[in-house]
Parts: sequence; structure tokens; C-alpha cells
Amino acid sequence: MNWGERMSVPPDQPPAPSPGPWGQVQQPQGQGSGQGPGQYQQAYAQPQPGGYPAAQYQGYPQAGYPQAGYPQAGYPQAGYPQAAVAPKNPAISLLLSFFIPGLGSMVNGRVNVGVIILVSYIVGLALTLFIIGIFIAFGVWIWGMIDAYQSAVAWNRAHGIVS
Repeated sequence: MNWGERMSVPPDQPPAPSPGPWGQVQQPQGQGSGQGPGQYQQAYAQPQPGGYPAAQYQGYPQAGYPQAGYPQAGYPQAGYPQAAVAPKNPAISLLLSFFIPGLGSMVNGRVNVGVIILVSYIVGLALTLFIIGIFIAFGVWIWGMIDAYQSAVAWNRAHGIVS
């Protein structure tokens, strides 16, 4: 029996009543105890953890409760392939930031810091018409290389890679 068959309603049975809040089951007009049009019969069922009567929804996963055969997000499961984590090379990150300041930080996952370094370097280059721009560009260039190396080492350490 596959998932689609479990959800289908046999043609000889009427559709199941819709569950209301707190486990109440509301039946449409004309069904139940012979009430008139526009009136509903409420049968109070025992509330279940998912909020639905157990008789109608057996076999379906309820929110917040682990079910057999349903992998839980964020937890490794036996039989499911796990992605291997490749180490970051601090020397390559430093080399990237040597040519384009901030690029090594971006490659290591610190995109915001890398963009700040790159924009600061460009501003420093624009200010080279004044003497202060040379110092800004040189300082940001050095900062970019140091941050690229340190962020690669920190990334490896955070993922359990010792080099």
C-alpha cells in the first residue's frame, strides 16, 4: 500500500468529518442525529497530541512526534548518505585575498566581512588622490589577508578538521 492509497477515501464511505479545534468533530448538515439544515452536531473526541481524533488519523505522522520511517531534519539517519565536509585551505584563502582583498573571507563563508573589506579597499583606492587613501588601501589589503587565513583555520576547527 503506498502513500496515495492511504489518503484516498473508498467510494462507498462518506467523507470523514472535518476536525475542529480541541478535538471537536463537526459534521455537515443532514448527517448525524437528524438535525435540520444549517445546524451542526459536535461530537467531542479525546484530544490527541496532534489535535485530531485518533480513530480517523491512525497511521499518519503527527506534528512534533517522530514516526518510524520519517527522517528527522537536522539529525543524521542510518542508511542516508551524509555529505562530506571538505577542509578549507588557509594558504589558498590568503592567496585569493592577496589578489582581490576580501575574496578569501567570502570563500570561507564570511561574505559580509569580505564585502566590507572589498568596499573599503575600493574606497581607499579612490582616495589615493589624497595621501590618506594609500594608508587605507594598504591597511585593508593586509586586514583582508589576515582575516582570510584566520577564518579558514576557524572554519576547519569548527568542523573538526585538524591540519
